[in-house]
Amino acid sequence: MFRKFIPTTLIGRSIIIIFVPIIILVLLTSIVFYQTSWNIISKRLAESVVADISVLVKLIENDLKIDAENIAQKDFKMQFDIIESDKLGITFKKTNRGILSKRLEQALINLSTPFEYDLSNLENGAIIKVQLKNKILIINVDKDRLYSETAFVFLLWMIFASLILLFMSYFLMNKQLRPLKRLAIIAETFGRGLDAPELKSVGAYEIRQTSQAFNQMRTRIKRFLKQRTEMLAGVSHDLRTPLTRMKLQVSLIKDQKAKSELELDINEMTAMLDSYVSFVKTESPETIENIYINELIKECIKDIDRVKHELIIEEIDKIHTSGRPIQLKRVFQNIIDNSKRYAQKIKIIIYLINEGCCIEFHDNGQGIPKHNFEDVFKPFFTLDPSRNKLKGESGLGLTISRDIVRSHGGEIKLDKSGLGGLKLSVLLPI
Repeated sequence: MFRKFIPTTLIGRSIIIIFVPIIILVLLTSIVFYQTSWNIISKRLAESVVADISVLVKLIENDLKIDAENIAQKDFKMQFDIIESDKLGITFKKTNRGILSKRLEQALINLSTPFEYDLSNLENGAIIKVQLKNKILIINVDKDRLYSETAFVFLLWMIFASLILLFMSYFLMNKQLRPLKRLAIIAETFGRGLDAPELKSVGAYEIRQTSQAFNQMRTRIKRFLKQRTEMLAGVSHDLRTPLTRMKLQVSLIKDQKAKSELELDINEMTAMLDSYVSFVKTESPETIENIYINELIKECIKDIDRVKHELIIEEIDKIHTSGRPIQLKRVFQNIIDNSKRYAQKIKIIIYLINEGCCIEFHDNGQGIPKHNFEDVFKPFFTLDPSRNKLKGESGLGLTISRDIVRSHGGEIKLDKSGLGGLKLSVLLPI
């Protein structure tokens, strides 16, 4: 239940870690202050006002009204009036709540005479009525005699200071987390096979340490990819020379049976070398360009013989993205060529999903057993070695295709098709 209210971002959780204790401190301080300091201040102020009223009552009862007026205005910050009446009107005290009203009522009880008061318009003063002998004393007490603004200024200052700390915390935390955001962006870029720049080591020690670790990992991966590419390119180049000599020597053999078997082996080795070269090409740098997926697919299917193969293409969405067009075209072409070899009916569906775009390839061929879905992506793995041998295949097609798709931040998935054969889905980010 609490996870719904906890922010998902690191900066949000950091602010909560910093700010929640401050809020708790302010609340506890306010409660303690209200229960102690403000309570005592209100009690002392109310008792002081009632003591001054008691002095005025005694002066008035001794026929010293003029002296009472002078003292009230000059010393007590009060103004009073006397009306002839022997009974108070409707009391106001029940409509005034709060600690000030409570303390004022407790202090007025000490006068031992009927009273009522009104604190509803405290800005203009508190109205207090006291019953005298056949008279009612109406007193207007200045707000400063009953109400201390310093207490609320203290509370407001605590709240204001907390808000300042909140904004300062957000600013400082955001500045500290900026290298982490940059790290996430560069890691995503590097994961999609793009040439990500080196990450600057800035910020706190832990963040600098993470940046340095990422830079070292980036350097090792690039070095490994370069070594693998150079090794495959070298092997492919070196083997072509002996293969050429073998072809010349085979042409001189008179035994047709031995000759055909050797030619089959040579063709298989040549196909493997061609696959190596294709794999090396996927590692070579290619400019990132804007790509229209729909047009790229149409270029791959334009040479399909519509007499031998039934082709259906559903363009649910028009997809524009970015990537390496030559590599992606090789992926789609390889998948379509596989479908052409083993099926007569091919269906292609292009549509958008939340994660990006999806291109589905359906066929009515024999399909692939579910337990071999992952095996077909392994280098040189073939379900039917004899058939692949005759067709000059090496078993690297899907391996290279998945490598290209993953370098674009996507994925290839296999499943059973509604047409009875294989369903191959290519997921790509936009």
